[in-house]
Amino acid sequence: MSDLVIRNAELGGVSGVDIRISDGTVTQIGRGITPAGAEVIDADGGAVLPGLTDHHLHLHAMAADAVSVRCGPPHVRDRGDLTRALERAQADDNGWVRGVGYAETVAGELDSSVLDTLHGQRPVRIQHRSGAMWVLNGAAAAAVRLAEADHPGVERDHAGTPTGRVWRADTWLRERLPRSQPPRLATIGAALARFGITTVTDATPDLSAGSQQAIGSAVRSRELPQRVHLLGAPLRGDPDTVAGRVSVGPYKIVLADSGFPDLTELADLIRDVHALGRAVAVHCVSREALLILLSVFDEVGTVPGDRIEHGALIPRESLDDVRRRGLRVVTQPGFLAHRGDDYLRDVDPRDLPDLYRCRSLIDAGVPLALSSDAPYGPLDPWQVIATAVDRRAPTGDIVGIDERITAAEALDRYLAPAGDPGGRPRGVTVGGPADVVLLHVPLDEALRILGSEVVRSTVLDGIVTYAASVDNSH
Repeated sequence: MSDLVIRNAELGGVSGVDIRISDGTVTQIGRGITPAGAEVIDADGGAVLPGLTDHHLHLHAMAADAVSVRCGPPHVRDRGDLTRALERAQADDNGWVRGVGYAETVAGELDSSVLDTLHGQRPVRIQHRSGAMWVLNGAAAAAVRLAEADHPGVERDHAGTPTGRVWRADTWLRERLPRSQPPRLATIGAALARFGITTVTDATPDLSAGSQQAIGSAVRSRELPQRVHLLGAPLRGDPDTVAGRVSVGPYKIVLADSGFPDLTELADLIRDVHALGRAVAVHCVSREALLILLSVFDEVGTVPGDRIEHGALIPRESLDDVRRRGLRVVTQPGFLAHRGDDYLRDVDPRDLPDLYRCRSLIDAGVPLALSSDAPYGPLDPWQVIATAVDRRAPTGDIVGIDERITAAEALDRYLAPAGDPGGRPRGVTVGGPADVVLLHVPLDEALRILGSEVVRSTVLDGIVTYAASVDNSH
């Protein structure tokens, strides 16, 4: 691995700084650093930042999403659009069609019978854009033996017949699908690097051994160059940490709105997780789920690192309860840019101020991190940051004006370590890892632009992983 010198950069608001990188580590910061045979990049006054961390996404779902047929806005807007999209869709090697992003505005509530009228020739499964539900047509339902299923997520009508709607049962469903390998992650790694992301937290619950192995292999081969923090690693076992580039985080628990858990079972699970030395990361998207979780924490207590995923609806009166328990929140204001119009139309007006809080959480002293929830939300961190700043829906309407934060505050929520979301933003320091992002412009200008076009190069572990254009190298 050759040395790298970034010359004439802005770092920490100071211009004209040189940075030397050796063996994946920042070894010198100063002025007039001698290249001494190193590759040189002239930053031309552009800012250097620590690599960004996306604190909540789903790697294999992103890769599968990239090769799936779009079934919702803006690509598909009505029943006819959806029918044509399914007819044109290329099936996988097993003859199945996989759709993503469905919203009820397209063709109402989907079930097997409705989906059969749209496309009954091939097995079809369509994921709701929330990621919480799959809908199977008749051929798909028969192939996975849905009628024989005993999983609580399999919805049934009053006669006990499966409707084709399957809630929060991804692992169960995956085990019944035709066997296939986990999707490759090279395109995902490239997309992340293009945005300046060098670390991700994979929030997929209950990762299978195959999925963990595939992620580890992709990191080891640098097909996925980013560092990965896993929430779905099982409680017991020894996951492959790939020489420190894959780590294990809090244990993911999903409080599904389709059916809340037994409180005693939830309390016992959290106690067990804490006893094994791990914190918990609990999926909460409704006020009911949050209140259930807070009541359980009253019983079992919290440990450092316990976190709330999403926090889509946090009542103002609960802010102090969240802070007192030492919880942190990992949220996704980017959903407002994608779905804000739906929220304005469908959410009770009394609840709109509680959506994807940012300002009030910070002011209440709750550690806050931002993330994408990709593929269900926009991956681009600069878009998420922009939405945290302006809170604009697609029509331009503002959702929760009092929850706006500054661009600098939003960026800091992408700069905290994966193991400390909402904590102190990382810096570029001597002795630190050489995971850095070079921008085309100084930081103040980048925070005015708030677009991914500001990213010029991404360096991960000392290796230039992404370059927007030919660098001025010597």
